[in-house]
Amino acid sequence: MLPSLFEFFGSESTTFLVAHNAPFDISFLRAATIRSRRKWPKYRVLDTAKIARRVLTRDEVPNNKLATLAPYFGAEITPNHRALDDAKATVDVLHGLFERLGSFGVTTVEDLIDFSQRLTPAQQAKRHLLQGLPKSPGLYIFRGPDDEALYVGVSKNIASRVRSYFSNSEARSRVLEMIGIAERIEAIVTPTVTEAEIREIRMIRNLKPRYNRRSKFPEKKVWLRLSDENFPRLVTTRGFHSLSDDAGWAGPFSGIEEAEDAKSAIYEVSTLRQCTISITAKSMKLASPCVLFEMKKCEAPCVGAQSPDSYASVASHVRELLHGDASMLEEELRNRMSELSAAERFEDALALRHRLSAFARGVGRGQQIRSLSRVKEMVIKKDSELLLIRHGKLAASLSCETGESILGDLIESLRAIGEVVEEDSSILPSGNYEESEKLARIVHDDCELIWIDESNGPWTMAIGSAASLRFRLSENLSDALRQSEGIDRMGHDRIRT
Repeated sequence: MLPSLFEFFGSESTTFLVAHNAPFDISFLRAATIRSRRKWPKYRVLDTAKIARRVLTRDEVPNNKLATLAPYFGAEITPNHRALDDAKATVDVLHGLFERLGSFGVTTVEDLIDFSQRLTPAQQAKRHLLQGLPKSPGLYIFRGPDDEALYVGVSKNIASRVRSYFSNSEARSRVLEMIGIAERIEAIVTPTVTEAEIREIRMIRNLKPRYNRRSKFPEKKVWLRLSDENFPRLVTTRGFHSLSDDAGWAGPFSGIEEAEDAKSAIYEVSTLRQCTISITAKSMKLASPCVLFEMKKCEAPCVGAQSPDSYASVASHVRELLHGDASMLEEELRNRMSELSAAERFEDALALRHRLSAFARGVGRGQQIRSLSRVKEMVIKKDSELLLIRHGKLAASLSCETGESILGDLIESLRAIGEVVEEDSSILPSGNYEESEKLARIVHDDCELIWIDESNGPWTMAIGSAASLRFRLSENLSDALRQSEGIDRMGHDRIRT
């Protein structure tokens, strides 16, 4: 019986169930579904009792029972607690309610579902802002009294996404506050969802909307770089505009602590100086070597014990770790972790693991960004999207749901309409690390490379780079890491015992 009923109901995506005091009736259907070991279809439900409570006042009807509403709306059938008669009466009540809903701005089924839920006064008062929004991919911008941007968002269906802000499922206090301030909602349609996501990053960065949390302050992100001194050292900096690609850089890191852990990982395999003094011919005469010199962790350029050429070789090695092959660092730290674990120095082994992971994350992110920004031009296909990327910046996009026969024509059109992006001396010609990083993830994870201009040289990345290490650590810990992790748990158990 139940399968026949569900067949009669039809698809859950197009069918609405209507009932008076719907939770009571639906509960019996759900119980029958459970008993038959079936899955309850997610039908959308309209409750005429709930709608009536929102539409009618106590001056009109003393209560919202079906027996009261049916004669009020002139129903032809009198409810008598029999299924068919009550269903027919509910239909008449629903039609009567429809006639009243126009004055509340309810014109679609989606509007009716939202209306029947409990909304804040601001959500109810601002529902007119939903009118005219497209059902296309793109951006939506909530704008305030002075037309300032309050919030920038993105969706594959602008109208559907914005409508969700005006439903009872929206409980975020900041969003409800924003709706109360908003005066209009601007929609920007884009050819693809990816372009919408990239333009969202750019707009948040430029407009800094009050109610967006991420992407507003790229200048606060932490990076590592080799300082511009005769004897360079590793320093942390905020913002990437001061970085020099020739000098060596890495990042962004999640914070100062992660950047410092990455520095410590590099110090494990390098004698790069760790002091902060400015080394000059005069300072060498007054300085004295620190304990790192006695530990053979530094060759004391501060006192002239190391020549500029010798130190330049050390700095060049660090630059290679940041920009190229880091397999030596990985191997060295893994060996030390194994040795520490064998000696039951579990905390020290765990500290090394943290440093290696921090190095892989921050330096690997920088290498992925750098590798993409050095490519003059490429065209990739992601699902039904064609994306043109120039120097790590999205230059144009097109939808390509059509057949492969005209793919070549679409690529030529894409290249013709694409933004011109000139290569310059900065580390990111696109001027936006977050955009380049998002595109790099797409390129490396889930796309098909269609065309690439390698006139600036082949698009390559060292097999032993930090980026590849980052990938391996995220997919599966190496044997040494798993061993140290297991031994660390043993160590903690032993401590507790």
